[in-house]
Amino acid sequence: MTASRGTFIHRSATRVARGVAVVALLALSLSACAGGDANVAGADGATTSFGDASIQFSWIKNAEFMGEYLADENGYFTDAGFDTVDMIEGPASIEAAVLSGNADMGIGNAISTGTIVANEGAPLKIIGATYQKNPYTILSLADKGNIVTLDDLKGKTIGVQASNLSLWEAFLKVNNIDESSLTTLPVQYDPTALFTGEVDGWFSYLTNESIDAELNGLNPVNLPLADFGLPFVSETFTVTDDAIRNDREKLKALLVAEIRGWTDAINDPAAAAKLTVDTYGPTFDLSIEKETRQAEIQSSDLVVSSETLANGLFSISTDLQEQSIDTLTATGLTITANQLFDLSLLAEVYAENPDLLAYGNQP
Repeated sequence: MTASRGTFIHRSATRVARGVAVVALLALSLSACAGGDANVAGADGATTSFGDASIQFSWIKNAEFMGEYLADENGYFTDAGFDTVDMIEGPASIEAAVLSGNADMGIGNAISTGTIVANEGAPLKIIGATYQKNPYTILSLADKGNIVTLDDLKGKTIGVQASNLSLWEAFLKVNNIDESSLTTLPVQYDPTALFTGEVDGWFSYLTNESIDAELNGLNPVNLPLADFGLPFVSETFTVTDDAIRNDREKLKALLVAEIRGWTDAINDPAAAAKLTVDTYGPTFDLSIEKETRQAEIQSSDLVVSSETLANGLFSISTDLQEQSIDTLTATGLTITANQLFDLSLLAEVYAENPDLLAYGNQP
């Protein structure tokens, strides 16, 4: 069976919140777990060596992390000064992994990380974002549900997983939709009920269930949350405050390699998908058709934007930071942009490596 968010509980707005108590305990041991700056500069001015590093993925090794695979495959991590970079597959709480010291950086989203920071005061920051637009969507089928506009939700039955309920309720709130005007049906993660017509809509991912429907000829229709009141960044790079202070150059080196890997990925999504299926995710029975579509959607719709064209990949504009904070506020949390984001490392990366800005001009 092909791995999907129907067979694994993926990271979401509130899934990580279930582990808040664990994260709080981990935070208490941060001072013991955090290491000092690993940089070792050669006396002759040789390239700095950072030794080993680790990145915690929130999900399995599919095309979601294709830029990381290319950074590894094309030697960009090595060029940046790393002996090895361990890419740790999920599903997992990236916040717990980073706080415990088991990973130097985690790839998650602004809602899960913001929840931990707001509720527990966890010393974490987001230093960049692969996805400028989050991929959450209300998925329906053209011949069943056909939810194109907010008005189309009225009278419909929408399947929502427990882990996504907070985001769903925030979505209804910001769009002034009366909960009694529709039916929210608690569901698990297998979207078969949507595909067989038992429900009208499904809380989904543009890069997962929607592609499944498309590849099965079911004419998917999407109502993306980012376009209807809940914009926030996703595939975010989360690190500790301690690492920003003491391992700054190491984190910047990771970002440089990541930018180069994602530059290659978005310029050749088909090759990135093939690398995913053949080399990095063979144990997950991935479909080349699905991974290619995910790679294409990421490259054209989620990773690039007017902001990245102006300021480079992983940029998060002030407006987008505030929109992410507004979404967190809609879920009932209190947090500021300065408490969640630190884009100073990325600014330094581009100041020191201006060639990285031209990701769209690569061969």
